[in-house]
This record gives sequence, C-alpha cells and structure tokens, in this order.
Amino acid sequence: MAVQFKDYYEILGVERGASDAEIKQAFRKLARQHHPDVAKNKREAEEKFKEINEAYEVLGDPAKRKKYDELGADWKAGAEFRPPPGWQPFGAGAFRTAAQGAGYEFQFGGTGFSDFFEQVFGSMGRGGTGARFGRSVFSEEEFTERGRDVEGDIMVTLEEAMHGSVRTVSVRPAVACEECHGTGERRGRVCHVCAGNGRVSKVDKYQVKIPAGVGEGQRLRLAGRGEAGSGGGKAGDLYLRVRFARHPDFEVDGHDLVYEADVAPWEAVLGTTVSVPTLKAHVSIKIPPGTQNGQKLRVRGHGLPRRDGGSGDLIVLTRIQVPERISDRERALWEQLARESRFNPRG
Repeated sequence: MAVQFKDYYEILGVERGASDAEIKQAFRKLARQHHPDVAKNKREAEEKFKEINEAYEVLGDPAKRKKYDELGADWKAGAEFRPPPGWQPFGAGAFRTAAQGAGYEFQFGGTGFSDFFEQVFGSMGRGGTGARFGRSVFSEEEFTERGRDVEGDIMVTLEEAMHGSVRTVSVRPAVACEECHGTGERRGRVCHVCAGNGRVSKVDKYQVKIPAGVGEGQRLRLAGRGEAGSGGGKAGDLYLRVRFARHPDFEVDGHDLVYEADVAPWEAVLGTTVSVPTLKAHVSIKIPPGTQNGQKLRVRGHGLPRRDGGSGDLIVLTRIQVPERISDRERALWEQLARESRFNPRG
C-alpha cells in the first residue's frame, strides 16, 4: 500500500541533525501556537496539532527516530511511500500484506495518526494468534471461522483523558488482489479486479467513546468491528490503543502530570510562591526555602482522573535558572555574597 511520506523534520522546522533539546523546543513552541484551546481557528489548529504531535512522537523517541532515519534523507514530503524491500515495521504487527494473512489490510481515519505513521510505527494490523495462508480447502458450508481482531492507534489529548469525549473513527478494509497479493506487481495478465493495487471496500464510520480516566496504552474495544468471519463465522473485534498526545507543558507519568517550573536562585534560597498551570486552571504553590534543583513538589489531586474516581497528582519539578548576563551592580552584589557566604557546595 502506497501512502504519503511524512517529513517530520520539516513539520517541526528543524534540521535532520538537530539535537534532542532542539527538537523538544521546536515541538513545544509549535504545540503552544497550535493548541486547539488557544487557536482562533480550532478545526485547522486541531489538524496541525495532531501533525506536530505525530512528528514529535517519532523524533522525540530515540528508537523511533533511528528507525525513521533509516528511510534516508531523499524522501520528499508528499511523495508516495512504499516500504523498501526487507523493511521491517516498528513493532510487531504494524501492518500486514495479503501474503501474511487472509488478504486484509486496514486503514484508519479520525484517529489522529496518518496512514504513514500507522504503516511504519503503529500497531495497525490483525491481532489474534496463528495465520491463514491462501484459501481453505473446505467450502463455506463446511468451514466456519471467526474473523481476526484488528488493532490500531488513537491519539487522545490530555484534555480528552480528563473530561472524556466521543470521536468518529473511520475504518476501511482493503482486500488484496488475488493476482498480485497486495504487492502491486502484475503477474501474468493484468489484474481485472484491482489493476494491481488492491480492491478497496467501503469506509465504515463508528462512534468511539473515550472515557474520562482512560490511560496510556489502554485498548478501546469495538465488538464485531474487526475482520469479517468466514463461512458464517462471527466478525472479530476492533481495538484502538490509546496514545496520549504530547503536551507542551506536561509530561505524563501514569496518572500524574509532571511540570517543570523555572526558579531563580534567590527564590530557591529564600522561598517564594509561584503560579503553575494545570489542565483546569492555574494554582499557586509554595517554593520552600532551600529548594534544590530537580526537587519534586507534589500538588495532590491535580493530575489525570482515574477510573476508580480518584485523580493523580501534579508533580512540579524545579529547575533553577542562572542569569546569563548581569549588570555591574548585580555583579557587585554577587561578589559581595560570595565573600560573605559560608556556603561551600563542595565542602
């Protein structure tokens, strides 16, 4: 299956040799700019936000970035992409061709991930165990088999995990050509069914409920929406695996949210009160005197909801920032402090 290649470096506006810090900085800047909660054109911003998230999902993960870079730098954004010979998708069962199963391949829409991502990095494919190759020697009356389960990914924002939502997801199963077996190669006569490109069935649309308190990696089940059964057998199920969209302000640790708060040296020494964001509103927290760099401060109940009715916490991670440039007056004060202070960090 040919899909449109995604140039994730171009999407984030960074060079291919960009450092991890540069990629993270670029993502945060773009994610804040295009976050649907702040953008005027919410529909347009939502699509851009998903695209930025997908790019960071790959480039922000060392293993995925390495796999992506193996594709080479010669691909152009918008060009058709087919996995090169011998290419192995990221993770097991990322996608299937006709030769690997019963000739089924599923494409998803409305999940927040592109077909390119699903084909190379996603979990799109058939679940279950075992495999069927070719056709059964039994007739339909003699052979009944349940359809395979199908699994894909769905991008869920932290706001959706907080409040819950309903999303429309489209599923399009493609039945591979019996002549080319989904490879697109013409063997013998030209395929009269699909002209070498696979026969595409109609698109089915389903309403998917994302419950408040859903967790990263949790699978949402749509019964009977997977591969059709044979010989009167029941259809398999469709599973959508939740992947949290990256947020410009928070990292996720289970149901806890982690926020990095910048603190001036004198604030860390003397203590202060700072305002920090949550998914609902800003809250004020106390930075105690003597706070260390990297110290964790816990704000209970301001994380993601849990299915049991409770909530995770907000973890504020302090980052002490040192001024890069100071005035002559400031320098004199720092020098005075250095002379009078009895503190020795190496003592």
